[in-house]
Amino acid sequence: MNNSVFKNWIWVYRIFDITDEIDLRNVERILSPEKPTTRLKLSRVRPKSIHIDNPPVTVELGSRELQLNGNPYQVTASARIFDLGVVSLVLKIRLTEDICYQELRNFSVFLYNTDDLEPIFDNYLEIVKKSLKITAPEPMKEFMEDFVIYFFGKWDSAWNPVPILLAERESLSEQTEQETLKNTFSYGPGDLAVVTWDSALVYDSEGSTDIPDLIEFAITQLLELRYYDSILSTELNRMYDLIEMADKQGGWTRLRQYRRIMKNLMELVIDITETTERIQKQLKVTEDVFYARVYGAALSIFRTKEWTDSIQHKVQLIQGNYAMLSDEVINHRSMLLEVAIVALFVFEVILTLIEKLF
Repeated sequence: MNNSVFKNWIWVYRIFDITDEIDLRNVERILSPEKPTTRLKLSRVRPKSIHIDNPPVTVELGSRELQLNGNPYQVTASARIFDLGVVSLVLKIRLTEDICYQELRNFSVFLYNTDDLEPIFDNYLEIVKKSLKITAPEPMKEFMEDFVIYFFGKWDSAWNPVPILLAERESLSEQTEQETLKNTFSYGPGDLAVVTWDSALVYDSEGSTDIPDLIEFAITQLLELRYYDSILSTELNRMYDLIEMADKQGGWTRLRQYRRIMKNLMELVIDITETTERIQKQLKVTEDVFYARVYGAALSIFRTKEWTDSIQHKVQLIQGNYAMLSDEVINHRSMLLEVAIVALFVFEVILTLIEKLF
């Protein structure tokens, strides 16, 4: 293992949804001749303990020195590309060996408030998109997640992680401290993980990055669920508008519009259902109880269940409207059939009368 991981770092993430799907084998074929690429593999678990459906590809983007909060820092950039169309960019800021607690606390406040890193992330994102020939529109900010992980190979147990995680210079109440530390995990004396909504502190004396990797997966899942929930909201509004427009039409035109709407609704439900299943199958922890607790807590903190429930509710609304339109079409056909039967009966009566008269 590279000795550099035993240093102390701050990992700053920007995670984007840039397209519907990415062929990871194609990513490796394109990027590996230019830059170092690897497939994600957790270091501390047996292969059967955690199943990653299609491990994302990590590509190293190089190192540079940045002036941050008035001081120079060595920064290493990398991108992790997921098959669901997500690119996770991370800037790993190496901390100085002699950094004190107050400096770290001030730096966390700076990172929380600064916009200095956004042009850097935007530039790296463009590099990745250009390399992969992805010409999708610029990702909207609402479909980007940001996160910070304070990753330590050496951690002073006397330091209070809460002000760092919350990026606060002010004193915090005991209630805030307890609430923040509620999701604290430790497997042994040489590791610690504290997870919050938009940051985490991970201490691992052996330099394993498994916990940050699990958290990144959870953030990716959150991003994708938010994205598809938004798509469903847009399609629901569009569906109601189309139904209203169709209702203003008469006869066959209205029914033709209904059938077109029904076809689009069914295709959307199938696509969303398949995609959400893929999101949930992206990573499964089967046997490792500790990692299962950390990953499950991260999903709970990020409220992925609420987003899943929202998607399911909107899918049910769409299915309900599909059923309503289907009933309308069936009723109209039944009415036409009844009219046709009556017309045939009347026609037969008329023919019978004509025969009797002539």
